[in-house]
Amino acid sequence: MSKSELVGLKLIELDGLTLDRHKVENVSKGNAMVAIPEKSLVRVRASRSRIEKQINDGKVVYGVNTGFGKLSDIEIDRDDIGKLQLNLLRADAVGVGDPLPTPVVRAMMTLRANSLAKGFSGIREETLKLLIDMINEGVHPVVPSKGSVGASGDLAPLAHIAIVLVGEGKAEYKGQILPGGEALKRAGLRPVVLEAKEGLALINGTQCMSGVGVIALNEAERVGLAADMAACLTMEALKGIISAFDSELLAVRPHPELEFVASRMRKWLEGSKRITHQGEIRVQDSYSIRCIPQVHGASWQAFNYVDERLLVEMNSATDNPIVLESGEVISGGHFHGQPIALSMDFLKVAAAEWANISERRTERLVNPQLSGLSPFLAVDPGLECGLMVAQYAAASLVSENKVLAHPASVDSIPTSANQEDHVSMGTIASRQAREIIHNSARVIAIEMICASQAIYLEKAEKELAPATRGYLEKIREICPPLEGDRAISDEMEELAQYILRENVLN
Repeated sequence: MSKSELVGLKLIELDGLTLDRHKVENVSKGNAMVAIPEKSLVRVRASRSRIEKQINDGKVVYGVNTGFGKLSDIEIDRDDIGKLQLNLLRADAVGVGDPLPTPVVRAMMTLRANSLAKGFSGIREETLKLLIDMINEGVHPVVPSKGSVGASGDLAPLAHIAIVLVGEGKAEYKGQILPGGEALKRAGLRPVVLEAKEGLALINGTQCMSGVGVIALNEAERVGLAADMAACLTMEALKGIISAFDSELLAVRPHPELEFVASRMRKWLEGSKRITHQGEIRVQDSYSIRCIPQVHGASWQAFNYVDERLLVEMNSATDNPIVLESGEVISGGHFHGQPIALSMDFLKVAAAEWANISERRTERLVNPQLSGLSPFLAVDPGLECGLMVAQYAAASLVSENKVLAHPASVDSIPTSANQEDHVSMGTIASRQAREIIHNSARVIAIEMICASQAIYLEKAEKELAPATRGYLEKIREICPPLEGDRAISDEMEELAQYILRENVLN
């Protein structure tokens, strides 16, 4: 970014203590600058001095003057300490697959800088400052999406970021993919020459799985809210029974998220002339409607758990060894991604369930035996197929989600000649979670389109609650009612992207 582009942006301080997912999203989208406050720089300098004292005292410290992993018993000559760090980046930049999107890379860089700012990693201030400058100036390393096993940190993905700091690798700058050194030069930045521990400090952490995870969680929040809104529209289309959402009823099973869902839906449905009560038309609705608070609420429980775990992880030191304030440098296991791996596997299941039950509501909308509406919501059924195959698409996405929801964290393949004999596969879990969330947004978009079409056929727009009628207008801006068969693939995808991008509550 140019200096003029930076003017007016929010400034987010990375102090290693107060980062949250909303701040990360602002940075990832380019809506905020970052800075390290002086109080954190004091800790960074102190941590660096402790590393230098260890070297000057002739101590043997893992990753400082030893090899890595299984090679940790090999001592490195003092004259080769800088070369050791550069070699580490070169050897570990072995990611494969499509590059991670720029917002994910920016999130990774932000999380890594925040972790280093805690002052337990021994990095030099100038190296950390270059990472900050790259974020602010829009130098985005090209980071292949695959190649991390999620322990010893996200070595490969983070190495692709770190290697740009020394002027190697590849980076995107102002829409162009350039050699890392050239990208820095065009941004007015200069590469650093790494010193003891710095290469390891830059790559030994969980910031790829956490970066993908934070962005996925923010998207999941919007998808979950959209699922609640889609359910409201379906209830109005099918004259659903609101009695099952009664607060006194839900209080006898006091999981708070059940009432959160129900109260939100009661508020959105307030004023609707389409909603019924128990016994007016029928005694009970199907589970996909009657059990919305229980099913959606359980997914929100999982969401809240993952939110708590990621908040801790964002403000943690996750590298190895850790430079303690006492001056000791201790090797531990903070790089292991298991807390995030399990969390992201949990999020996968939660998001998949939003889609699972949504697809069942879609089936109730398009199936005339269940809805009492025109078959497949066609204007002229028989001549027209209506939304018959839109439900097929939803079914396909739900089935794909079931495969992706298999837990990545239960797998482990030893690495580094069995020195690293248990790994988390947390980065795989994070990538799968985001894919499931995107699929779920598409399934919910399909439900919204089907509910919109049902309301159109019923000529019921004026009978809707004000809140749902307002959201229906947004849906129809993207996907107008079908007057006859037409290809709506692009409209389905556009609505899904809208769901991923925009909060229903806004």
